[in-house]
Amino acid sequence: MRIAVMTAGSRGDVAPYTGLGAGLARAGHEVTLVTHDVFEPLVAGSGVRFRALPGDPRAELHSARGLGLHRSRSGAAKLLRAVALARRIAPEMTQPLVRAVRDADVVLAGGTVAPLAYAIAEGLGRPSMGLFLQPLHGTREFPPPMLGTRSAGGLGNRLGGQAVVTAVDQVFTRAARALAAEHGLPRTRLSAARRARERQGWPVWHGFSELVVPRPRDWRPGLEVSGYWWPHDGADRLPPELEEFLAAGPAPVYVGLGSATTPDPGRVSAAVVAALRAAGLRGVVQRGWAGLSAAQDGVITIGDVPHSLLFPRMAAVVHHAGAGTTGAALRAGVPCVPVPVQFDAHFWAARLVELGTAPRVLPLRRLGAAALASALREAVGDPSYRERARYLAGRLAAEDGVAPVAAALERLARA
Repeated sequence: MRIAVMTAGSRGDVAPYTGLGAGLARAGHEVTLVTHDVFEPLVAGSGVRFRALPGDPRAELHSARGLGLHRSRSGAAKLLRAVALARRIAPEMTQPLVRAVRDADVVLAGGTVAPLAYAIAEGLGRPSMGLFLQPLHGTREFPPPMLGTRSAGGLGNRLGGQAVVTAVDQVFTRAARALAAEHGLPRTRLSAARRARERQGWPVWHGFSELVVPRPRDWRPGLEVSGYWWPHDGADRLPPELEEFLAAGPAPVYVGLGSATTPDPGRVSAAVVAALRAAGLRGVVQRGWAGLSAAQDGVITIGDVPHSLLFPRMAAVVHHAGAGTTGAALRAGVPCVPVPVQFDAHFWAARLVELGTAPRVLPLRRLGAAALASALREAVGDPSYRERARYLAGRLAAEDGVAPVAAALERLARA
């Protein structure tokens, strides 16, 4: 079966699909990942093919428009800015998506690309399924993760979730109209298409564990939680200089913001170094898209390395609480200090505290040396956080997030 896996966004919006794709390729499918061309190295050696979409999300986040996200205080304001940012590059992405759908037997649509990918697949007569990394569908049980808000009560939570998916529809609205005219696809508004697929029970698989977020009881049939899709790791060892650093002393603390950015990386880096010094801990600081850097005894600055190799050797992990990094920290069985930046990070950070693997949440805008040092002392010094993390890691190791998706594809092929 020729499968096109489509996604867009930051590295965290792409990496999990490399692991899912690799698993489906091992099952005998021809899998192509369709996403921004800057992420092609992520599939090297995985057995997954690659088809490029235009747009550089890192450049967009570092632009004046992207950094403007940090000036928005509310989750709703941040989401509206992000929608406007994504809408700029949407028209460039639509033609490659059409070509990818034409060459596929099945379309697996992830994230913000899902509404347009579904519409194209329907128009060209291809079956499709959704692949989400966050619980985007509205529910009474918790507020919409992308807004990073507190609970508004059952009905308020559900309405907030509906508002989020409506906003996501707006990313490709104009592009969908142009495609309909050019390729003879049905002239259906994306919002109307969404309502239709909800009525039809369009299958959607969520790449996280029910141990972390139990499936909401008020979700419709067809919205399923498969378990994590662990990224394909092309490297099998850490860089020599990092290995030397790890061997030279006690387990350090990892600090990284992944694909998140900050308008003042120097301030954040200085606060991290001061916190490590105050807590008496060594540190591994990852540059990431934020451009963090630290140069002093007991601290090393690194580039990208597989979380699966690094995190299990840490005393604790300080991270931006993206969906993928949250899963990687839980998989490693180490305590955390989540430093959410925006969107769903606040949701995952709160989950880590509720699960007992993190002492508290430290939002980036309130990050200071004293607060981080205090949280690190608690995370490393109180054995309950590591014990709980190890327990969850053991249970996650028994899950297979690829198998349910593979089984669903087989059912789709027989339908």
